[in-house]
Amino acid sequence: MENIRITDLYDLTHTIAADYLKGFTYPWEALKGISDMIIALGKTLDRNEYDNPAENVWVHKTAKVFQSAHLGAPCIIGPRTEVRHCAFIRGSALVGADCVVGNSVELKNVILFDNVQTPHYNYVGDSILGYKSHMGAGSITSNVKSDKTNVVIKSGSEGIETGIKKIGAMLGDCVEVGCNSVLNPGTVIGRNSNIYPTSCVRGVVPEKSIWKTGGVIVSKS
Repeated sequence: MENIRITDLYDLTHTIAADYLKGFTYPWEALKGISDMIIALGKTLDRNEYDNPAENVWVHKTAKVFQSAHLGAPCIIGPRTEVRHCAFIRGSALVGADCVVGNSVELKNVILFDNVQTPHYNYVGDSILGYKSHMGAGSITSNVKSDKTNVVIKSGSEGIETGIKKIGAMLGDCVEVGCNSVLNPGTVIGRNSNIYPTSCVRGVVPEKSIWKTGGVIVSKS
């Protein structure tokens, strides 16, 4: 399968998790260790730049966190990021610089690169969202199959057995997900691709593509 490796999907200069991610070939391989990685990374952060309001919670002094937001440990909130009203960060969330975590958004076991937007009623779990990726209002990552079996990454007739029960979506850099879309477990979307609103997406979407109504995929001109 092509273009689904970490080096294919992400510009690692846009996350403080770069060294961690370099240790893996495929992005879903990094999910299991996100919590430990955040704790280790948090202990290295400059205390002149980051507040530490609770154990294993680090918030950059330039970030804006609404009082109604919940920051579960471990988590890191990067510079100039905004965590809005009633956002629920359950834990194991590394949120980069200049991100938006919107009202009633839930994050769990995720890496959000810099400039990621999850602004309205999104659930993002067991997922990695690349630089400048955007989740439209109401779009979610589904991270567990209905039969509770391990997730297989599929592209046509090919499949990669992950051995993992919970995998959400791997969004490459500059991916646009339309409003009210569902990204099924193990969805991988290549760089600079777009998903039509209200889509139900599964499998691998190549880079520079458009996922249209009915699952039709076309290349961007």
